[in-house]
This record gives sequence, structure tokens and C-alpha cells, in this order.
Amino acid sequence: MMVFISVYGIVDGFFVSNFAGELPFAALNLIYPLIMILGAVGFMLGTGGNAVVSKALGEGDSARANRYFSMLIYATVVIGVVLSICGMLVVRPVAKLFASAEQNMSDAERAELIDWCVIYARIILAALPMFMIQNAFQGFFVTAEKSRLGLYVTVMAGVCNIILDAMFVVGFQGGLVGAAIATALSQVLGGVLPSFYFFRKNDSLLRLGKTRFEPKVFGKVCVNGLSELLSNISLSVVTILYNAQLMRYVGIKGVSAYGIMMYIGFIFIAVFIGYSIGVSPIVGYDYGAQNKKELKNIFTKSVVFSLIAGIVMTALACLFATPLSRIFVRDDRELLALTTRGLRIYSLCFLLTGLNIFASSFFTALSNGTLSLLISFFRTFLCQVAAVLLLPLLLEVDGIWLAAFMAELITMFLTVSIVLLNKKRYGYL
Repeated sequence: MMVFISVYGIVDGFFVSNFAGELPFAALNLIYPLIMILGAVGFMLGTGGNAVVSKALGEGDSARANRYFSMLIYATVVIGVVLSICGMLVVRPVAKLFASAEQNMSDAERAELIDWCVIYARIILAALPMFMIQNAFQGFFVTAEKSRLGLYVTVMAGVCNIILDAMFVVGFQGGLVGAAIATALSQVLGGVLPSFYFFRKNDSLLRLGKTRFEPKVFGKVCVNGLSELLSNISLSVVTILYNAQLMRYVGIKGVSAYGIMMYIGFIFIAVFIGYSIGVSPIVGYDYGAQNKKELKNIFTKSVVFSLIAGIVMTALACLFATPLSRIFVRDDRELLALTTRGLRIYSLCFLLTGLNIFASSFFTALSNGTLSLLISFFRTFLCQVAAVLLLPLLLEVDGIWLAAFMAELITMFLTVSIVLLNKKRYGYL
């Protein structure tokens, strides 16, 4: 499901880069972090709520689990509407701030870049509530023991995005605007279909129905899912910092190269995120049932999976760096060379990313949001900010590409320490 969710940005990037031009493509990459910051609330409520709902199911209280589930979905829609309106109001000044680091553009080009950012973001933000509940539903499908259905819904939304992108961008020659409309419509589909399923009578463990707002539970969910929220916000903030550094060292082509690398990286990292989301309800259930033997089994297998997947993904990214980059780059040899080299260096981070993501998600599922937050904040923000600011002083552009690996490596020491210090408390080792 997470891999297909990543298709949204990737498909837009493919069609815009190949059929709309360099400036609209740069605008998409420049403003996308703002959209992800706002949409991250859905991940917070979905992940934090999953731990609460699955724990209630593990304790045998299905009525309470459904009450919590309904409250969280309704709250996500309301918060999504508020964030959508706020995002539309602030997008222009934010776009101006993002574009200010580029010193080699004329005033007319910079103004056009900002306009493209605003147009794309406002169309996408119109569908933000649906995007947020789609994110929230991902984990709940697993908790409801309907993970296959969740996959089908996400595949349908992803395929819809591809078809609409081809229709609006290529067929109707709508450029960036067509890409934005296609993505917004597919996100609406991805949010509406699960809502229909859970509202009607179904054979899953969860169903939307009457509920009441419970501030104490909602606060616990927010604290528990705070690590995922801050992780997504941190990644977006770090992306903004990456873009600023690349504009300073390379110019607008650097932003395009980094955007291409992120599109490719989304697919690889989505595997780790998807695995963590998929396993979290099982961890929460066994924790609620105090089944320490199964908890140990899940932990061991997850570590092995993360290690093997990391090695495979790094090898694939290095081996296929050029053909993967060519998907987004047609005739610009300079951009292709920059992207290929950057991807090969950046892909080293996949060796450790899965372990750190799993550890953070694992402690969230154990209802220990503090430890999860510590790992996420250290990994996605503190270490990356330091690395992307300091490494370019020594290695210039290669230092920017290497920053992600250094952040994962430093975080790994913290992750191992936390795992060892808490093994007796939870019984996973």
C-alpha cells in the first residue's frame, strides 16, 4: 500500500518532467514538502490510533476499539479541512521563501516558478482531507484484518492517478495543472472508498459508527503518533534544507536532481514504512495480550528482514541508477549525470534505514511514543540537518548526497542502545 501511495508523487514527476518542462518540474519539487507537512497529520492519527485500537482488540474490547476508530477518522476529516484552508492561505509566501535561495534566476523566472508552486499546491490541498484519511486508513486496514482490501483500494487509486495524468498532462496538454488535478482526484478516490467500506456493515474487525470525542484518548493517540508526525515534518523540513543547499551549490538543476532521487527513493523507503505499518497492529495486539514469545518472534524476523531488504535495495539502486534516472530525464545530459551520481551515493542510506524505521514504529506499537519520537527526531531531523550543513563544506555536492547515510549511521548507535536498554521491560529479546 505504501509503495502505491508513493506512486502519486512519482507519476506527477514523470509526466511533468517529460511533458511540462523544467520550471514546472522544479516548482513541483520545491513546494511538495509543504504538502507533505500538512498531510503528515493523517499518518500521526493513523499510526498513533492503531496502537490504541489494536491494543483494545487484543484486550477483547471490540466496542471500545470501534469507538476509538470512529473518533479518529472523524477527527482526521475535520483537522484536514482546517489544514487545507490554512495551507491555501500561506502557500504563496512559503513559495517565495523557498525560491529565494536561487540567485541565478531572473525576476521573471522566479515569479513564474512561484506561480507554478502556488497553482499546484492549492489544487492538491483541496483534496487534503481525503489524502489524510487515506493515510490514516492504511494501518487500520491491517488492524481490521483486511490488509488485502487496503492494497486493492490503494492500487485502484494509484492506477487512477496514472490514467488521469496521461489524460490531463499528455492528452489535454494540461501540464502541471493537469498533474495536480489528476493527483487530487485519485486521492479523493483513495479516501472515499475505504470510508464507504467501513461505514457499511462488513465482516472486518472495525466499523465506523457513533462515537464521542474523548480528549484523554485523543491526546494519547497524538503523543503516541507524534514520532511519525515529526518524522514526516522533519523529512519535509530537511528536504527544504537540501533544496536550499543544492540551489547554492548547483542551482535549479540540483533541485530537479534531488527531486528525481526522492521519487526513486520513495519506492524503496515505502517498503520499510509499509512493513512497519503492517507489523505494528500485530505488535500492539501481542503486547495487549502479553504474548512475549510472539513479540520476540516478530522482533527477530523484522530485524532480519530489514537487514536483507536494505542490502538488496542498495545494490539495486546502485546497479540501475542510470536507467532509473532516465525515466525522468530525457535529453539533459548534465542533469542525468548529476542525478545518477547522487543516487548511487544516497542509496547507501538504505542499508540502515529499514532498521531505524522499524525500531521507531516498534516502540510506537508498544505505546512508548517517547522512545519512538527520540529515534525519529534524531534520525530525520537532528542528524540530517547537521550532516547536510557540514558535509558540503568538505565534499561539496557529494557531501549533500552523503548526508542521509551519515544520519542513518549515527542514529543506528542510538537505536541499538535503546533496544538493549528496554529488552527486559518488554521482553522482545
